[in-house]
Amino acid sequence: MVDRAEVRRIAALANLAVSAAEEETLAAELSQILGYVEKLSALDVRDVPPTAAPQAEGKLRDDVIQPSLPVERALANAPALVLTAFSVPKIIE
Repeated sequence: MVDRAEVRRIAALANLAVSAAEEETLAAELSQILGYVEKLSALDVRDVPPTAAPQAEGKLRDDVIQPSLPVERALANAPALVLTAFSVPKIIE
């Protein structure tokens, strides 16, 4: 069972702000998720072959060199530009 202290620890590791009301809800939800994982762990999968490549074979298209989008067209709807690049707000100090 996940308790509120564990939820606070996980929230701190993820740098998330969690209210006291959310702690209780998240504790219950995480406990439920771990319960499902426990059920899955109990399954006997000895006769199930491992799946190394889950995607279907032959479904990918061939790599074909094609002309790229012109810079002017790619930047046509950008709200802010710096030379030939998008200008975005700084998020890391």
